[in-house]
Amino acid sequence: MPVLKFRVYWEEDESVYRDISIKPNQTFLALHTAILQAFEFDTKHGATFFRSNDNWQRGREIILQEDKQPRKVEPLLMSETTIAAAVKAPNQKFIYLYDFAKNWSFLVELIGVSKDENAKLTYPVCVRKEGLAPSQYGTKGLVGDKLVEMEEKYDLNKEGMDEDGFGEEGEEETNDGADEFGGGAEDENNF
Repeated sequence: MPVLKFRVYWEEDESVYRDISIKPNQTFLALHTAILQAFEFDTKHGATFFRSNDNWQRGREIILQEDKQPRKVEPLLMSETTIAAAVKAPNQKFIYLYDFAKNWSFLVELIGVSKDENAKLTYPVCVRKEGLAPSQYGTKGLVGDKLVEMEEKYDLNKEGMDEDGFGEEGEEETNDGADEFGGGAEDENNF
């Protein structure tokens, strides 16, 4: 069975995205769940997909649950709509909205089709992660804090090492009569 690969961009920063592979006979409910897992969001809030054109204009809606909202066109349900039923073009786009109070918005674009599925994977599956996911509630720390943590964790270049007191100077040097704490014979009377 073929496999479709979608790139899911966080609308506020397109350098933050996740690639999700899914089978055409799986539903939008499965894609919804895969997106939330890929961005480490919970499943406590409402969500909807819109079929979109190349200009990211909203088309037919695919909703999570039945509601009584008036619409020009009757929406589809995520649990009943297969991915194949909504993909009409080789670069099909969707807009995905999650948590209507916070209005998380993601741009979903079909970027590839594989002829065969990988028997070792359980679909849908996140096959690539780029960038730090936004924090859903701000409790894990802000994106800026996460960036600082990452820089501190991985910035082990020589300049950074010297600035933080991890340079090589002074390792082999000894002060005349100095002990390991830097005190010498002349310091004995200074206590």
